[in-house]
Amino acid sequence: MPLVIDGNDMVHLRDDGVFDAPIDKIWKYLNDERPGVHNHQSITGTKTVEQKGNSVVQEMEMRNPDGKTTRMETGRTVMNPPSGFEMESISGISKGTRYSHRYTPLGSKTRVEVEGDFKMEGMDEATTKNAALGYFAEVFDEDNASLRKYE
Repeated sequence: MPLVIDGNDMVHLRDDGVFDAPIDKIWKYLNDERPGVHNHQSITGTKTVEQKGNSVVQEMEMRNPDGKTTRMETGRTVMNPPSGFEMESISGISKGTRYSHRYTPLGSKTRVEVEGDFKMEGMDEATTKNAALGYFAEVFDEDNASLRKYE
């Protein structure tokens, strides 16, 4: 039986990939707060609302799957280096979504596994699945390209 949050079914997803960078470079990149380091087409703006220890709450303006309109989301990220991080959507149309990124060092490369439960208010299971997997594929490709150039 699927997990239900606020009357909407959650979609359980798992995906993985291999970054062309060692794990220490990935953590340096993830913690780099310089403007322009993390450029993602799907995220048009971010604002840190709260930061305590290894947890940060950010408001994000996210591009919708249609590529034309945007929406506001608030998410909490808990960083757990070197193994990964946890993400939870606490407001917006994906409120209740929770997923984790787990990293496995592979020498000069790093495997990432993303797994969690996803919800997009007003979207059916197939559309939610396609939107989440599309977002992760796009962000993975953007981060992998950035990591190749990152010093």
